[in-house]
Amino acid sequence: MTMENADAVAHFSARLRFETDVSDVHADLEAGLPGVVLIDTRNDVSWEQGHVPQAVHVPTAQIAARAAEVVPPGSRVVTYCWGPGCNGATKAALEFARLGYPVREMLGGFEYWVREGFPVRDRNGVSARPADELTSPAGVACGC
Repeated sequence: MTMENADAVAHFSARLRFETDVSDVHADLEAGLPGVVLIDTRNDVSWEQGHVPQAVHVPTAQIAARAAEVVPPGSRVVTYCWGPGCNGATKAALEFARLGYPVREMLGGFEYWVREGFPVRDRNGVSARPADELTSPAGVACGC
């Protein structure tokens, strides 16, 4: 293996250790995987507009003060914010990492959670939109 290949292996391995996607998070939550705490880092208005039903709302500015109360010992944290054009989940993941929590960022954020047709909770209850055919074509799994 060349040095360039070794660097690529290290890079992509690190990404997979610290990043996940909405499909994998959904599968983990549906399977009842223990010890996963999904953190919505958006502001109150955004949370009220809709959020992942199993998520805990902790805006990034509150993480240091509230992490111990919302994340049971031994849990793994997954952070999300609006979507791929927002680095809020990255900032929140960094804050949890600085506090010593094992943490991953959910790539795609709330936007891709909704676009893949997964459930959303808002003031009217839980609902789901049809999957966006550009992100999750009907009857087709990406196989990754």
